[in-house]
Amino acid sequence: MESKLVIYNTLTRQKERFEPINAPHVGMYVCGPTVYGDPHLGHARPAITFDLVFRYLKHLGYKVRYVRNITDVGHLEHDADEGEDKIAKKARLEQLEPMEIAQYYTNRYHQAMDALNVLPPSIEPHATGHIIEQQQLVEQIIKNGFAYESNGSIYFDIEAYNKKFHYGILSGRSLENIKDESRELAGVGEKHNQADFALWKKAAPEHIMRWPSPWSDGFPGWHCECTAMGRKYLGETFDIHGGGMDLIFPHHECEIAQAYASNGKPAVKYWMHNNMLTINGQKMGKSYNNFITLEQFFTGDHSLLEKAYSAMTIRFFVLSAHYRGTVDFSNEALQAAEKGLEKLLNAISDLERIQASDKCDAETEKIVKSLRQKCYDAMNDDFATPQVISCLFEACTVINKLVDHKATICADCLKELSETMHLFAFDILGLKEEKGDNSSAREEAFGKVVDMVLDLRAKAKADKDWATSDKIRDELAAAGFEVKDTKDGVTWRLNK
Repeated sequence: MESKLVIYNTLTRQKERFEPINAPHVGMYVCGPTVYGDPHLGHARPAITFDLVFRYLKHLGYKVRYVRNITDVGHLEHDADEGEDKIAKKARLEQLEPMEIAQYYTNRYHQAMDALNVLPPSIEPHATGHIIEQQQLVEQIIKNGFAYESNGSIYFDIEAYNKKFHYGILSGRSLENIKDESRELAGVGEKHNQADFALWKKAAPEHIMRWPSPWSDGFPGWHCECTAMGRKYLGETFDIHGGGMDLIFPHHECEIAQAYASNGKPAVKYWMHNNMLTINGQKMGKSYNNFITLEQFFTGDHSLLEKAYSAMTIRFFVLSAHYRGTVDFSNEALQAAEKGLEKLLNAISDLERIQASDKCDAETEKIVKSLRQKCYDAMNDDFATPQVISCLFEACTVINKLVDHKATICADCLKELSETMHLFAFDILGLKEEKGDNSSAREEAFGKVVDMVLDLRAKAKADKDWATSDKIRDELAAAGFEVKDTKDGVTWRLNK
């Protein structure tokens, strides 16, 4: 199938036409969370970004196998080769089993993803469920001469690798720069080079999670899991590997090296990375005292939050910026997103109240007939969601004019407008109405009460009781209702 989609490939640093290796099948792997704490705003951006990619590729007709891993117990802290596993540390402090901690926060992550309307992946493998595959990967790298054993641990030999391949092709770093930037860590004496990274670590006596191996009782290095699981479920070379920009180095750089070192092939055709979320221009982190969990956003229970924000407000906020652009949190930005989302959802809801005319006015017809293609053009240009939202807002202006009887639309164009708005707002951007239990019954009863009040106002107007009519209108306005008198009757809307 011919693709018009163009995506930015971090590896080549340019936009490229998307051409899957085995169309219509697409393999996509995205680095998921390390489950030792509640999901936060930083987890939301990659989840929403690649949910958008997943939705759009499926909409285009591709058969997508989307793999998103869970990093659970047994690992050290990201690129460190020494230290304590964060989950094991939490388990020790709380006197729980490590897997109990991992399962609790995995459940919390899933709950947050459901609230954000993030679709579940096709496969969600756990690192601890693929120890054998990671050991096999390490054995292949040793056999090919790109790793060595030291005191029961296995390290990747970056200098040996760099003689045949190039370490640093994703991040744009040279081996000398990497050596200079490498931290002096405890245990660095085991390595040939301080920039070498662990493929397998011999477990210290206090390390809770450990597995037998040909080298020692220990655990795999952090970088091994994605290489091993991506290969298992998507093949030796697959289409898309995604994650946050903070993973480019060292994690994804190391994945590339492991793939070449084990089988001489690139693992991935297109590397995609979303940019970071910051708070008042500063990286989010517990050490900065600006760490906000998604649960705190939903409840408003944090000193930096002026109010609670719904999950769909968070999603709309993330999608309002291009995935490769920076996004800075502020209450003002989130409240602007809240108003923008309300504007969009109100307009889509108002479509049901619009009556078709015999024909469209010229401006309405022009905007409606070009809307779908404009949205597709934006999505095909590296998932440019801000442009999609801008197009939908332009359509919102048309809808408001139609509601106010300041424009006309024919039946065919009304159908096209409704289908396009629903397709891009709900199916592709993944937005949804956020309603509680029994909301339909409540809204129906609510609407009947408002209509009854408006009938009383209409009777007052008919009786020329202008004081009562105006009082009802003003009281409704004070309660948040927007009431409009038109030549065809009265319309109302609750400004949320």
